[in-house]
Amino acid sequence: MQEIIKINQNEQGETRVSARELHKELGVKKRFSAWFEQYREMYVEGTDFTSVLSGTVVNNGAVKPLQDYSLTVDMAKNVAMMSKTEKSQQIRDYFIQVEDRYKKLANDPSYQMALGLKASQLLLEQKDQIIAEMKPKALFADAVATSHTSVLVGELAKILKQNGVDTGATRLFSWLRDNGYLIRRNGTDYNMPTQKSMELGLFEIKETSIARSNGSVTVSKTPKVTGKGQQYFINKFLQAA
Repeated sequence: MQEIIKINQNEQGETRVSARELHKELGVKKRFSAWFEQYREMYVEGTDFTSVLSGTVVNNGAVKPLQDYSLTVDMAKNVAMMSKTEKSQQIRDYFIQVEDRYKKLANDPSYQMALGLKASQLLLEQKDQIIAEMKPKALFADAVATSHTSVLVGELAKILKQNGVDTGATRLFSWLRDNGYLIRRNGTDYNMPTQKSMELGLFEIKETSIARSNGSVTVSKTPKVTGKGQQYFINKFLQAA
C-alpha cells in the first residue's frame, strides 16, 4: 500500500495523523487555521485530537514553531470527506485501508509481542539513562562518606562546581551564612561554624599559631568542612539541582 499521508503511532500504539499534513495533501485553498477551526467544534479535544507543535525552517535557517493537531484516523477520515476536494475520496479510502491493516495486526500475537518489546525497550533506555546520570553523583557521595579529610570551604565549592553545581567560594560562604551554618554577625567569630553546625559534625575549626615580629603570638581560626559535612552539603545541593 502506497503511503499518502504519514501515519504515526503513539506509545499506546494508537494511530495518529498530522492535521497540517492532511491539509496539505487535500490541497485545501483555505488557510490552515481557518480550515481547522470549522471542524474542531465537532470533535472532542483530548479524545479525537490533541494540540501539538510542529516546525518549519525559515530563510535564516531557524526553526519556526507552528501550531498543529494530532488527529485520530477516524477524525482525519471524516474531515477529509467534509473538505470536499479532488483528493478527499482517495484520502478517505487510504485511511480505511490503514485501519483494516491495523485491525489485522491487532489480532496478530506476534505484533502484540513486538509492541510489548518496544515498550519494554523504551523503559530500559529511560532507566539506563537515569542510572548513567546518577552514577557519578552516587559514586562521588560514597567516596566522600568514607573520607576522614576535612577541606576548606573554597575546596568544597570547587568539588560542587565539578559536579554541576554553579557556585564559587564567595557564593558558598554567603549561602552558609544565610542558612545558619556559619556565623554572619561581624566580629571575631565571623564565618565560624554556628553551634548547630558543630553539633551536627559538619565543621571543625583549625587553629594556627602565628608568631609576630614583636614576639607576640596570635591564633588564626579557619573553618573546615568534615567528611560528614561534605556529604551533607553535596547531597543538599544535588537534591536541589
